[in-house]
Amino acid sequence: MTVCPPLKVVVLLCAILLTLAILLFHSDEFKLIQSSNFTYQFKNNGFGHSHGFHSPPKIAFLFLTRKKLPLDFLWANFFKNGDQAKFSIYIHSQPGFVYDKSNTKSPIFYNRQLNNSVQVLWGESTMIEAERLLFSAALDDPANQRFVLLSDSCIPLHNFSHTYNYLMSSRKSFVDSFFNVDEGRYNPKMLPVISQEKWRKGSQWITLVRRHAEMVVNDEIIFPLFKKFCKRWPPADHDTGRKTTEKHHPNCIPDEHYVQTLLSIRGLDDELERRTLTYSTWNSSIPKEDKRSWHPVTFYYPDATPQTIKEIKEINHIDFESEHRTEWCSVNSKYTSCFLFARKFTPGAGLRILEKDSSENPVDGKHG
Repeated sequence: MTVCPPLKVVVLLCAILLTLAILLFHSDEFKLIQSSNFTYQFKNNGFGHSHGFHSPPKIAFLFLTRKKLPLDFLWANFFKNGDQAKFSIYIHSQPGFVYDKSNTKSPIFYNRQLNNSVQVLWGESTMIEAERLLFSAALDDPANQRFVLLSDSCIPLHNFSHTYNYLMSSRKSFVDSFFNVDEGRYNPKMLPVISQEKWRKGSQWITLVRRHAEMVVNDEIIFPLFKKFCKRWPPADHDTGRKTTEKHHPNCIPDEHYVQTLLSIRGLDDELERRTLTYSTWNSSIPKEDKRSWHPVTFYYPDATPQTIKEIKEINHIDFESEHRTEWCSVNSKYTSCFLFARKFTPGAGLRILEKDSSENPVDGKHG
């Protein structure tokens, strides 16, 4: 005669086994995510369909361009020596502009443009709208784990391998972010959501980890306030000589404040390396009232000397005068050079760098 165990005992045993199975599953999943070789396994694409695959984390290179990419030949040389499984390319260009063989000699850029781009005006909220569109497109690929925002005048300073290892070795975003209360850009009408204590300024050229990129894309509170209250003065139509009925307001350049202020409000200052990875220089001899002082110095063919590039690559600290601090550049507490990219370079300057690269590989070879 067989004696069956009481029903309560059976239920209890099943519950214990189920709990152990769940703990084991999550333990394996955690080990997978934390694996030292940075390999991730994605089991779901977010739409309920299983498409399991193994992939190394990728860097999403996000280009903001007017139309074509003037330095495509230099970037093509950079990507040519990289592992294509470790990067992706997204370009925001003028609406309707399509990258093909008629405007770029580099097939790697074919059809990499966004199809939902907007017309961008410098100093307007359309600039950060374009940035958000780039981040949104790149987030569709779960393998993208670092998001680098670049202009059409940026150059890479090092080879792909160096750039990849530099970015993946840090768990922080690189966002130039500092207190800014002396320039009269803050608009009190942003209260109470954006207080003056949380107002930040910094370089537009940022590098975000995935979690921070998601915050930028999902933001439905700070961006509308920027559209309404953070505007350049005089308005854009003053450049054409047309009259405007718009009342005077603080001269606010949205792309120099938006991401910095958003992350500050979210209490994420400690998750940032508070510096940009993109070098630029400014002509301090031009008065601030002069519009020429609003833009960085442009590098032409004679300026792009090997010595100049070498000096930029060797910079290891940044002085922040407004905060009376010096930022010694580091990644995970290890001191390193500050910059991976530089701007503002003309095609002629890019050609000189490429010529030097073909002979001595200063950008793309063993010296990267």
